[in-house]
Amino acid sequence: MEPFIRTEMLLGSSAMQHLRDAHVAVFGIGGVGGYVVEALARSGVGCFTLVDNDTVSVSNLNRQIIATTDTIGRDKVAVMKARILSINPKAVVKTHTCFFLPENAGEFDFSEYSYVVDAVDTVTAKIELVIRAKQADVPIISCMGTGNKLNPGMLEIDDIYKTSVCPLAKVMRRELRKRQVDKLTVLYSKEEPKIPQTGLTVEEKPEGRRSIPGSTAFVPPAAGLMIASRVIKDLAEIGE
Repeated sequence: MEPFIRTEMLLGSSAMQHLRDAHVAVFGIGGVGGYVVEALARSGVGCFTLVDNDTVSVSNLNRQIIATTDTIGRDKVAVMKARILSINPKAVVKTHTCFFLPENAGEFDFSEYSYVVDAVDTVTAKIELVIRAKQADVPIISCMGTGNKLNPGMLEIDDIYKTSVCPLAKVMRRELRKRQVDKLTVLYSKEEPKIPQTGLTVEEKPEGRRSIPGSTAFVPPAAGLMIASRVIKDLAEIGE
């Protein structure tokens, strides 16, 4: 039996061909990005570019689909690639073990991509991804903050200029206005951020991070699945 037949029952054969022909670049393979890739792979997307410089850590076990005791210490992009190919051996998977930055953005050919998913943490990288995608006329969806949140039911997808509450979205709106970017599809939460009851020690914090948000097994994954849903609908050219 065709592995994606249950999806084809809903989307149709033409849509499935669009997905097989699609090349989706996912920047950030963490709590959100990992679930984006998982859902896209299980939907029949044919080609991926995965970008992340991190390795799987113990603190990822609570929310990241690629994180198990067997994958701790391994490159996230390598683990995600193996997972994609175990779902769909016919998929093409390109990996970049690096952080996307303005300094290395020229190494990525955005014209190759059918869709870009921004699931990175830093504003500088997010802005650069948006600019590069817009220049290449490639659709992009950007994930805002999912840390310190407990209610996945308050996640929404909308234009960046219609967002509220989310502190990261506020910063992004300001920076995008400066660059005359007039629209951007984002996933964000209307939930007020919770204040973590405990914090990480200096030794536990990743290099360069002053603070680390709390996270759950359900908000980042829900965000990733919602993003994947939007990408699939757009690539398959189907409405709501």
